[in-house]
Amino acid sequence: MTALADLVRPGMRIALADGTGSPRSLTPELTALARRHGDLRLLTGWLPAADPGLDPGAFTDARTVMPGWGLRRHVDAGILRVVPVRMSAVPALLAGLLRPDLLVATLVRRPDGLRFGSEVAWMRGLVEAGVPVAAVVSRTAPCADAGGPLPEAAITVVAETADGPAEVATPAPGPVETAIASHVAGLVPEGARVQVGPGRLGTAVLAALRVPVRVDSGLLPESVVDLDERGLLLDATATYLVGTRRLYDWADGRPLLGPVETVHDPSRLADPRPAPLVAVNTALEIDADGQVNVEGTATSVMGGIGGHPDYAMAGSRCPGGLSVVALAATHGGRPTLVERLSRPVTTAGHDVDVVVTEHGMADLRGCDRAERTRALRALWDV
Repeated sequence: MTALADLVRPGMRIALADGTGSPRSLTPELTALARRHGDLRLLTGWLPAADPGLDPGAFTDARTVMPGWGLRRHVDAGILRVVPVRMSAVPALLAGLLRPDLLVATLVRRPDGLRFGSEVAWMRGLVEAGVPVAAVVSRTAPCADAGGPLPEAAITVVAETADGPAEVATPAPGPVETAIASHVAGLVPEGARVQVGPGRLGTAVLAALRVPVRVDSGLLPESVVDLDERGLLLDATATYLVGTRRLYDWADGRPLLGPVETVHDPSRLADPRPAPLVAVNTALEIDADGQVNVEGTATSVMGGIGGHPDYAMAGSRCPGGLSVVALAATHGGRPTLVERLSRPVTTAGHDVDVVVTEHGMADLRGCDRAERTRALRALWDV
């Protein structure tokens, strides 16, 4: 079996596959190689769980196109640069200015060959573009990749592991999330495509639905299993899985995951066939113009741009569709409706149709800017 060190050359930009299946068993060696070479560059994306073996500071340049919770301390410390890019634009960026020389990824072996497991994301596009792969083969990861087997000539297996994807448990929704979700559920017609994120609010929204739906989302949360068990899941499409072993066992063998180029394609998302899209996104804060911040507070990065603007724009464009931003009216004792966002705008106000809190909703469709502001202030009673 070839060693990872045999594939690494001086000055390389190395892409570390992201998601819950990021190859954590290889990151201590990758970090050690970065220290030894002194000129390696790191590129990664969404890491939902901390990886103790990864030290971005060992690389001469370290960047992420979507930080996630697992990279927050590295970003806050200033050793990992966040590239502000919406998810649908990541493949073009990685095909050009930030094209890597090597992809380090987790794969699973099936009778017809090697495939991605708990995420496809931007990785399949790199393989198809000819970027070589250093792979760890997981014996326990699910295979939810909807694509065909990867070209084995492009892949060098450097290790095998019994480790599966990182498990990310979601706390049960509280009364605020449940109240918000009850309002959102009334906006979802039977048969619609629904996008939700991970976390308590996404769980609450899927739990509140009473009609069959299709889940069409960048991240597929564990609550989709509950929806399926209730007989309300028509089908599901995503590019990442995020949950616990229960989700991974349910997803294994199902063709759920496509590449970012397909899943986040704005034209596909906005097409009302086979059903309109109801995009349900959350936010850290929103201003009186309806502009949204999902990236962080004034002092700390909480997340990245991700697919928020992709789905919001598509929902607002889709005939019969809807772009919903749902959030608690307060956070940490402070209103989430602010005069000025703590960080740059993630999603433009004109891509937001309806804003929902636990107190009700503000329908902004067809409103001029003054009317939008009045509707938002009335929702927050300010």
